[in-house]
Amino acid sequence: QVQLVESGGGLVQAGGSLRLSCAASGRTFSSYAMAWFRQAPGKEREFVAAVSWSGGRTYYADSVKGRFTISRENAKNTVYLQMNSLKSEDTAVYYCAASTAGGLASPYDYWGQGTQVTVSS
Repeated sequence: QVQLVESGGGLVQAGGSLRLSCAASGRTFSSYAMAWFRQAPGKEREFVAAVSWSGGRTYYADSVKGRFTISRENAKNTVYLQMNSLKSEDTAVYYCAASTAGGLASPYDYWGQGTQVTVSS
């Protein structure tokens, strides 16, 4: 069983920055691929970014490439999402997810409860 707890969301002006954190339980965190997804009101959940178990490989949605950075600290069982140059269209609930299969494209089988990010224009 893996538990994921997100934090760091809030209200920010357009052009500003936020850093989201996701703390994971479990002794095998370092073997999981981790990702961030988001869901805006009235829209389907969409992929944002993913990082491999080692942190050596990352993958981003085109909409956030160059603005967001995903990283992880396996010693702290934590994954981060640094969000810069935020836009109003980034407003959403952001979810952390873990893939116990370990691959970036593997199914994500554990999810956090989400943290709200609101960008005011």
